[in-house]
Amino acid sequence: MKKIIYGLITLLLSGCSDFLKEYSQTQTVAKEVSHFDEVLLGDGYIPASACEYISTNYAGWLNTLDDDITTVPNGTAGKKWAGMMQPLFGYYAWQLEVGRNPEGNTLRDDSQTWLEFYRRINVVNIILKEIDDISVDSPAEEKDRIRVKGECHFIRGQLFFTLINLYAKAYNEATSTTDPGVPLKLTEYVEHDKDKDIQFERTPVAQVYNQIVKDLQSAVTFLTESPQSRPLHRASRQAALLLLSRVYLYMQDWENARQTAEELLTEQATLSQINTQASAFLTEENPEVLFSQGSLNVQNSIQGEQGDFAVSPELVELFDTTDYRRNFFVPHFTTGALGLSAKYKTGIEFVSHISDIFTLRIAEAYLNMAEACAMLDATEEANRYLQRLRENRIENYRHTAYSGEQLIDEIRLERRRELCFEGHRWFDLRRYAVCKTYPYSKPIRHQFNVYESRNYHWERTDTYVLKENDPAYTFQIPQSVLEYDKVPMPANPREKRQPVGEDDE
Repeated sequence: MKKIIYGLITLLLSGCSDFLKEYSQTQTVAKEVSHFDEVLLGDGYIPASACEYISTNYAGWLNTLDDDITTVPNGTAGKKWAGMMQPLFGYYAWQLEVGRNPEGNTLRDDSQTWLEFYRRINVVNIILKEIDDISVDSPAEEKDRIRVKGECHFIRGQLFFTLINLYAKAYNEATSTTDPGVPLKLTEYVEHDKDKDIQFERTPVAQVYNQIVKDLQSAVTFLTESPQSRPLHRASRQAALLLLSRVYLYMQDWENARQTAEELLTEQATLSQINTQASAFLTEENPEVLFSQGSLNVQNSIQGEQGDFAVSPELVELFDTTDYRRNFFVPHFTTGALGLSAKYKTGIEFVSHISDIFTLRIAEAYLNMAEACAMLDATEEANRYLQRLRENRIENYRHTAYSGEQLIDEIRLERRRELCFEGHRWFDLRRYAVCKTYPYSKPIRHQFNVYESRNYHWERTDTYVLKENDPAYTFQIPQSVLEYDKVPMPANPREKRQPVGEDDE
């Protein structure tokens, strides 16, 4: 196969008729490792772009699903209600058809995340297949080749990790070998023909997770041999270690999660200094940030205006008054305490290069370490890491030693506080529900405001409920993908959802 840079469009996934179709508008023979490096940067990594509202691309809606977010009722809605809330209604209210608007008369495409992730996975598959055939002229160029391979494995691992946690059940050791996952695409060529008997298959959850682990282990190996010289927006050894520790945590492989988090914290343990002065936290200047790709969706969307998204009171009440992080949340000037914004957690820049979904930072390693140790009954060690994090976040903090289920509860609460609006909470709730030792699940209630369509005057507020262990914790495979083959791949059980009345709550 020719070594080709797919400059504008590589393996384009553009709808049911083109699913995994090979397509290229420009072809340039790749003669140097640097060519693949450029393709990786442009078509492998997820770009950061201006997000006026939460995007439906790249899982931008992930932070609208959980119990950390609400809406502000009453009044006259701002312009964002039509521009943001209507397109996100199906996600926010956990609908069967996430692209359906509240009135039910339009249906938007729901395949953007799926198609874009698989497109980028195919880009790195091509690079991994072709890059070893390139002749190099110097040891430095060989180092570059090794680094690029490490970055490819990291990107593929992170994208598959996100896909499996959106479109498949949470990892449950008892059922993971039979639970349908997502198609595991590792080849650089198109092996499928929809007109033949070969059909797309959903690879079992366990097999997908095993591949994610293998990819991240390879990323650690390659990026150790050839360290990343451009960290933050390019994968590094430290970023791969952190993500790998999270994957082990999700698999309830506590010992490997502990060892991997400890390996990282031995090398890098810096925590950002937070004080009472309000300032943006998720920025490129934050020394905790190891890696970020993609956009910051929520900075203009969780503002607490009438009708729009706000920080849930339930989340804010979890922060003690002496907790510096409580200052991240600020009342909107028109709605007051009813409309808390996440202004200082995320910042207010229109274009931010720190993502609210794909960012990896050191504080998570402390929490991964604490949880893994607690599950292994290494109680003293778990308390030590929890204490270190809290001492950095809470004024004059005095630690209480916890044990057993209380220790697990405290770590989970701290994880919710620390990692809110960073793409963790929804996935954490999924995995807690299948935890063998201390399972936990809860109902979530979301309020959605209905406004008169012309003047945006408030009419009513509907309440939607996600029950404990609800099937809607798993997203439906996009309809265009399900309809592509003559024999469709198995769909996920997900039901239509109506607002509840007071008696139903």
